[in-house]
Amino acid sequence: MNKLNIRPAIPEDAETILQFIKDLAQYEKLEHEVKADVASITQSLFAEGATAHAIICELDGEAVGYGVYFYNYSTWLAKNGLYLEDLYVAPPYRKIGAGKAILKYLAQQAVAENCGRFEWCVLDWNQPAIDFYQSIGAEPQDEWILYRLTGQALEHFAK
Repeated sequence: MNKLNIRPAIPEDAETILQFIKDLAQYEKLEHEVKADVASITQSLFAEGATAHAIICELDGEAVGYGVYFYNYSTWLAKNGLYLEDLYVAPPYRKIGAGKAILKYLAQQAVAENCGRFEWCVLDWNQPAIDFYQSIGAEPQDEWILYRLTGQALEHFAK
């Protein structure tokens, strides 16, 4: 019987995480936006004081997916929240419960850490993911519009 295991990522997983990031970006048609490399993954996820964390989903010891998350804060709840930045399962391993196992692992962590929320974003065209998230009881937050400053716009505004 195949056994799924979720574990915290370690520095030796940086190359695997980078490959998953590239695979996810390709799926989302945004591969041109990936600037990360093994060194920056290692630094941002595993250096002392890192604020983002990663988990690896394994099937019989083989990495088949990952999640990257960090903690945010809700002033209304006066509690931390857990924000899932990335969730990815390689195509051959979808439909075996890997994505659900990753989400359940992080939901359990959010509860254990007394977080008031567990949140993530999904692209509006990714209907399989939307259907999956709704099947576990997650609800879209349609009233909020995400804004982003990045690159030159961020640098210009910061001056």
